[in-house]
Amino acid sequence: MADGLRRLVGAESGRVLQEKLESWYRDYEVNSCDQNLNRCCEIIELNSEIQGQLFTILNETSQEGGHYAGVETIKTRLLPWLGTCFSCATSGRLFETSLSLTQDSIEKERQLRELASNQTFQLQELQEELTSTRLQLNHVQQDLAKTQLALEDTKTKSATTLLAAEDEIVQLKAALKTSRAQEKDALRKLDRLNDYEQQIQILRDEISILDAQKSVLQSRLARSRSPSPRHGESKLPSSLPLRSCSPGRARRTNASRRACLVARFGDIYAQERLDAETLLRTYISDTEMVQRIIYIAAVESFHAAKMAYRQFKIRVRETLSLGHSGPESLEDTVMDYIVRHEDLYDVQASVNEVIRSMNINPKISFPPEIDFIVISTLIRELCRVAFSMQTLVPPLDIAFGTDGELFSETKYHRSFDSDFTAALVAYHVWPALMENDVVIVKGEAVTKRGALWSHRSRSRSRSRNRSTSPLLSHHLSRSRSPSPLRSGSPRR
Repeated sequence: MADGLRRLVGAESGRVLQEKLESWYRDYEVNSCDQNLNRCCEIIELNSEIQGQLFTILNETSQEGGHYAGVETIKTRLLPWLGTCFSCATSGRLFETSLSLTQDSIEKERQLRELASNQTFQLQELQEELTSTRLQLNHVQQDLAKTQLALEDTKTKSATTLLAAEDEIVQLKAALKTSRAQEKDALRKLDRLNDYEQQIQILRDEISILDAQKSVLQSRLARSRSPSPRHGESKLPSSLPLRSCSPGRARRTNASRRACLVARFGDIYAQERLDAETLLRTYISDTEMVQRIIYIAAVESFHAAKMAYRQFKIRVRETLSLGHSGPESLEDTVMDYIVRHEDLYDVQASVNEVIRSMNINPKISFPPEIDFIVISTLIRELCRVAFSMQTLVPPLDIAFGTDGELFSETKYHRSFDSDFTAALVAYHVWPALMENDVVIVKGEAVTKRGALWSHRSRSRSRSRNRSTSPLLSHHLSRSRSPSPLRSGSPRR
């Protein structure tokens, strides 16, 4: 009964009947007589289908209650209604319902018998498949045993081969070790030979310069003794000897020196900078102040090295211009001399100048008992690299940077603790390396929101007025002025 009632509810026949009645009522005045009759027949047919389903449910319900269940209800309500309206049709309908139920029960019994026979047949098939699977499993176990025997044999052969290979590897390692030792020895000899050749060339250049100066002095002496100035002047050009050094060495080695200096600049960022930062953290707990000190040290080192290079170049030009002769220009000769004698650069004077500039910089501060001399190793390496970069064509320099400037992706990387949504630079960690306004090596900067306001308030609040420590005074007293000429053997 529940299934029949569910189907009746799910079919929504009552709602469809109501909708058809409402539609017919709305269109009754507009429709013709035939159309109204057709609508009425459709509604009668739908009503009869609903009544038939209800009678089926009534029959099933009465059967579920037994032989005498619901007799009073049928007598008092159903039979009077059937007697007055649909007695004949209803009796025929009940007979058809009983007949359909009988046919349904016979069909279900037939389906049960077929299902039982199918299950028996399927069980027999499963038993046959199980038997064949067991046979296959036995074959697979036999194959597995054979494979295990073959694997053991292979392991034995592999162990023998491995022992032989290990012996060969030991021999190869010994041969490789010997080859590396021979290679190191050869490289050491080659480096020593290159050093000797360089020293010989330097000595030749110095001898040539000294000869030129001697010739100039002799010509001046002869001119001062000669009664005719013109006669003395005519001897001056002929008394200058030709230079023996090779022209254009600085230009020929420009590309290799540039690559080495760029790599050295990166090594300083990766090694010396981190060592200096670790050292400063033992005295200063503020990470920002430590990074500012290192950045300002880098900027001041490049500035001091460039100033020292200009002065050194002027002195070399003044000295070499006295005895210059040969096909190369004076500028090329000066550049070759500087490249060959970079060790004459007084790096300690530049270090002292950098520390002096840092002591009066208002952006950084330091504990009074310690001086910036503790990071002199970093400053010295930066000064040397910056001085050598000035001998390149074109020279390399660092980018100019200010706190609160707009962050540039082409110049800087953001540090890990930066605000990646901020557009302004709070402070710089490392400068970018430039060549003719083109970035070669990116620097590092910290970006934060409100960086411009923070920079202004910090610049107003900080001031620095420190006296030089005794250690710094000792280093300053040792500064010397570089000279392009040597009186003795070259200092390596």
